[in-house]
Amino acid sequence: MMLSVRNGFIRSMTRCLGRNYASTVSETEKYVDSCQKDGVRRITLCHMATRNSLSLEMMKILLWNLTRDVESENLRSIVISAAPGKVFSAGHNLKELTSAAGRDHHKEVFETAAALMLTIATVPVPVIAAVDGLAAAAGCQLVSACDIVVCTERSSFSTPGANFGIFCSTPGIPLVRNVPRKVAAHMLFTGLPISAREAHNAGLVSKVVDNDRLDAEVQKITESINSKSRAVVRLGKNFLYEQLELDTSTAYTYGTEIMVGNLELRDGQEGIKSFMEKRKPQWTHKFNRENEGPND
Repeated sequence: MMLSVRNGFIRSMTRCLGRNYASTVSETEKYVDSCQKDGVRRITLCHMATRNSLSLEMMKILLWNLTRDVESENLRSIVISAAPGKVFSAGHNLKELTSAAGRDHHKEVFETAAALMLTIATVPVPVIAAVDGLAAAAGCQLVSACDIVVCTERSSFSTPGANFGIFCSTPGIPLVRNVPRKVAAHMLFTGLPISAREAHNAGLVSKVVDNDRLDAEVQKITESINSKSRAVVRLGKNFLYEQLELDTSTAYTYGTEIMVGNLELRDGQEGIKSFMEKRKPQWTHKFNRENEGPND
């Protein structure tokens, strides 16, 4: 339904960006570290020279890492974090936003940012932001776009664009969809940061942990996701975002169809049977229906 529209937009956006993600891969080590183990792909921002700014190059590399082999059943979740330091991401690289860069370049920067944020919502696995430090402007936008956000006590979040003459219009899009409008307006109009606890209370952050407990909490979350059926989690993530655009009555009608369809899946029935039989479920991680074979 709406997900296909969103996916179509992202595919067309990718074409508009010149299909040049691959050209950035050779430069990946300059901007991010990426590895995958036990179903978890970890993307670590590590361009501290620019405080992990979301330059055009950085965003293209993030997009490539978010979408490569995304249909593999071995991929169960994605974690975005930053190398140890005081900053998760300071936002867009202001050097790319001067008049000398030109309007076409500015448009490419913000179109790439839009594709990045929308991709987070449409990849088939949960995307987790692990924040330890400041997430500002587009960095706060990146955090807001993630499915789950865990941060340390010393973290903070801000949208200070107006301080530099560039209102955080696009960072405000996911922000105001996560926090109450009054909180978003305060952040956007003043540029003042909010603390980790304030971010949690406002709904921007899922959980706040002690400064030395971030890795342990992320592991707890990813292990919990790993224990579920990949197909069921994917179905749930798709519906979570699709129903946000519907009125309540339509959402319930659509949700009823989704739940009935979920029960027709082999993994849906396996979950019920394993609960009744008091055993661990044996997931297929596929969208096979109950009356289909595992490879149908």
